[in-house]
Amino acid sequence: MLFKKATARKYLSAIAITATLITGLPTLTTAQGLPGLTLFGGPQRDNQLNYRLDYGDAGTWDRYRLRIPAKKVQTAIAQFAIDYPEHYEGKFDKDEIEVKVDGKSVPLSEVIWDQENRLIEIYPEAPIPAGNKIELVFSNVLNPSRRGMYYFNCRIISPGDVPLLRYLGTWVLTIS
Repeated sequence: MLFKKATARKYLSAIAITATLITGLPTLTTAQGLPGLTLFGGPQRDNQLNYRLDYGDAGTWDRYRLRIPAKKVQTAIAQFAIDYPEHYEGKFDKDEIEVKVDGKSVPLSEVIWDQENRLIEIYPEAPIPAGNKIELVFSNVLNPSRRGMYYFNCRIISPGDVPLLRYLGTWVLTIS
């Protein structure tokens, strides 16, 4: 009798695992945390930047990890300017914005959130050298209450450069 119960448990466990692998029903995901596939329109693939959202749900608090690969950083960066679309109704906490260079946080001299012009300006204390992997971390973000796709454009100013913003790439964020 004991042998039959143990064998039955093994078979039931195997069936449950197989059903999970095939249907994926018990699998929980917390967010649309990674960039998806853009079929029509949007920025060219070379201009799309990688990102990660901790949750990605509409109307909830979140953390955005906006990444810039080292190959895109061809000049030093003295300022970041991130603009977002008019239909994005989320809220940012400018005191909870961080810049990481190769995984290490760098001191910031100022962060400005211009709500009227839908622009976030980030000024590191010292210019970020070329050739480094960068991550902009926005904590305490209140996601918009509407689901959708939102284009966040990244522009930079290099030190000693003519103070014109140069396009670096676009994060195509999906809030579900």
